[in-house]
Amino acid sequence: MAKIFSGTVVSDKMKDTIVVLVERYDKHPKYGKFIKSRKKYKAHDAGNTAKIGDKVEIVETKPISKDKHFTLIENSKLKIEN
Repeated sequence: MAKIFSGTVVSDKMKDTIVVLVERYDKHPKYGKFIKSRKKYKAHDAGNTAKIGDKVEIVETKPISKDKHFTLIENSKLKIEN
């Protein structure tokens, strides 16, 4: 089953690629403290539709390039405006 993440676009300077910052809020297994962790993923955005600051959803796919193995499936900003 493919992973689906939601996050914020932090870069759209590459052709057909965006960088998405995904934040997770997990409990530490031993100490029980809740920790916020962040990770950046490169995702394929055909047509460069997403802009910096947009809330997007990305889904895991087969590798598209060396670093890119996610694809944009939903752009919340576009959905609100339409």
